[in-house]
Formats: sequence, structure tokens, C-alpha cells
Amino acid sequence: MQLGLMIFPTDLTMDPITLGREAEERGFESIWFPEHSHIPVSRTTPWGGREGAPPLPEEYWRTHEQFTALAAISSVTTTLKLATGITLLGQRDPIWTAKQAATVDYLSEGRLLFGVGYGWNKEELASHGVKYTERRARLRECALTIKELWTKEEASFSGDFVQLEPSWAWPKPKTQPHPPIIMGGTAGPKTAADIAEFCDGWMPIGARTLDSGWDNIKAACEAVDRDPDTIELGIFGAKANTDELEALEAKGVKRAIFGLPQGPPAEVEAELNRLTEFMNG
Repeated sequence: MQLGLMIFPTDLTMDPITLGREAEERGFESIWFPEHSHIPVSRTTPWGGREGAPPLPEEYWRTHEQFTALAAISSVTTTLKLATGITLLGQRDPIWTAKQAATVDYLSEGRLLFGVGYGWNKEELASHGVKYTERRARLRECALTIKELWTKEEASFSGDFVQLEPSWAWPKPKTQPHPPIIMGGTAGPKTAADIAEFCDGWMPIGARTLDSGWDNIKAACEAVDRDPDTIELGIFGAKANTDELEALEAKGVKRAIFGLPQGPPAEVEAELNRLTEFMNG
């Protein structure tokens, strides 16, 4: 099982370049950065869309732009996988995003993992001109457009939300046929259908929905005649517990991601030391 790290990179915690160096030197497989373009101060949508959720932590509006931060890390590392966990693809321009992601993959010699998700913040989506009820359909069209731009010399797409006339776009990713597209979040039937159609992996937060989500994915794959074993399983929010990790591995989980604290550099360093000791123990 591959072990990785996740943090919101901000100006208040360990800088991403230092963290990237530390992660690679300590033997972690990957580093994952979430994204939010901004958080409207109205705070109409509760954290995660869950009524009664606690106040939203400030790292959600302080986080660096993920592709820029990952590109910076790529220049000081050689083996560390550079991952978006997740890209809010439905509220992004897919043409620019395809170029940003391909550039990171190209410059890093094929180390990008492209995690995507639908998003939960209604007012953030609205600032990008996206209706909350349309975010799933928009993400699907954006993902399909990006795959076209990554893999075709003349790329095109025609959908309800994205229109791309036949176009040239470079660089193409170093990873062939393209960086893996990994869906984050719970996999109900609708998400499972998207995973079966255009994703290479699935990573929920924690193991609570792993079994039911995988059942949905297998059913969705059967509906489109796809082998579910072509979808790689991972998990966010893993615990540094040998028994739990072994149980996840027995279920087919290939990658487990530990969350780092959002505190000052010394606090992050202390957790890195604890996780490194666990990993090497």
C-alpha cells in the first residue's frame, strides 16, 4: 500500500516546497492539496453542506492555488507524486485546467495524480456562474473535455455546458495515456456512474462508505461493460494504525492518505516525525 500526505497549503503552516522535500525524503509516495478559489463571507452553506456542522476553518480561504504549489514542489523533488485532492472541476474552465494540469505533469516527468470532485459550497459555485444542481453534469463535461485535450492532436467537445471547436493544445502530459483521474467523495449511484465512465480511481474520506460505494461502482461498471478492477481504490483520512491499514489493504485499497495538522511548521514537523516513525516501524 502506498502512503501519502494531505494538507491545505497556506501562509500559516509549513510552506509547500519545504513540505514536498520532507515528504519525499521521508519516503511518502504522494502529497495532496485541496482547493477553494475563495469562500464568500455570507457562509450560507454549512461546512460540507451538513446542517449543524462546526464553523469553517480558515485554511479553506487561505489555501494556495494547487497547481502552482505542486509545480513549485516538482522543481525540488524527483519521485514524489503530485496530487490534487481535490480539484473542484465543475467550477473551473476545463481548457485552462487541462493546460495547467498537463504542464505540471510534463515538468514533473509524469508525476501528477488528478483528483476531482463536485464541490459543496453553493455560494462559491455561484461566484463561478455554476448552479449547485448542475455541478455534476458540468464536472462530467469538463473531465471529458480535458481527456480530449490531453490525448488528441485536434481536440473537440460539444456538450450542454462545454463547447470546444477542433483545437490544438500543448503540452500533452508525460503520463500515458494521461494522468489518472481520481474521483473523491462518497460514491452513490450517480457518482459511481461518472467513475465508471471517465475515472481511473476512487478515494472516499474514511472507510465508512467504502463497501457500499464499491458495490455501486461495480454495478455502474457492469452497466457500461467495464472491468471494475481497472479502477484503483484509495482513501483519504487514513489513520496510522497497522490493523486498520491491513484491513483496508485486504479490501483492495492501494493508497492511504494521512491528514497533516493545519498548525505552524513545528506542529507539522512533529506529525511528520510521528508518521515517519510509524511508516518505518
